Amino acid sequence: MAHAYHQAMDVLYRVSMWIAGIALLAMVTVIPIGIFSRYVLNEGAAWPEPIAILCMVTFTFIGAAVSYRAGSHIAVNMLIDRLSPALQSLCARLADLLMVVIFLFIIYYGYALCSQLWLQPVAEFPLLTAGQAYLPLPIGSAVTLLFVIERLLFGSQHHRPVVLLGNT
Repeated sequence: MAHAYHQAMDVLYRVSMWIAGIALLAMVTVIPIGIFSRYVLNEGAAWPEPIAILCMVTFTFIGAAVSYRAGSHIAVNMLIDRLSPALQSLCARLADLLMVVIFLFIIYYGYALCSQLWLQPVAEFPLLTAGQAYLPLPIGSAVTLLFVIERLLFGSQHHRPVVLLGNT
C-alpha cells in the first residue's frame, strides 16, 4: 500500500512539475506578445493579461506543491537547528500538521470562491470564467495536502528514489 502511494505521489509530483513549468513558459511567452502588440503595433491586445494572470496563479499554487515536496520551500531554521534531534522532529511534525490545517482552509474557501465566480465571465477572455481562472487555488492546495500527508505518514521523499513517468 505504501509503495503504491509513493508511486502515485511521484507521478503527481512529475505531472505537477510539468504543469507549473508549462504555465511559467506560457506566461513568459504571452507577456512579450502583449508588450510588442502595445508598443510596437500601437494596438493593445486584451487577451495576454488574463492569460498571464491564469498562468501565474497556476504556476504559484501548483509550483508551491512541487516546491513543498522537493523540500525547496522557504524555511527559517535558525531556531530549529539549535534544538535537539527529538525536538527538531517534533517541530517538523507540528509544522506539517499546521500545513494540513492551512491547506484544508484554502481548499474549502478556494472551492467556495470558484463556485461563486463560476459563471462570471472574464471580459477580456470570454472562453474563461473567473471561477475557472481560480481553479488552481483549490487544486494546488489539494495536491500540496497529499504531499503533506505523504510526509506525515512516510517521512520526507528525499530518502526514496523518484519514479519517472513510465518507469515502474
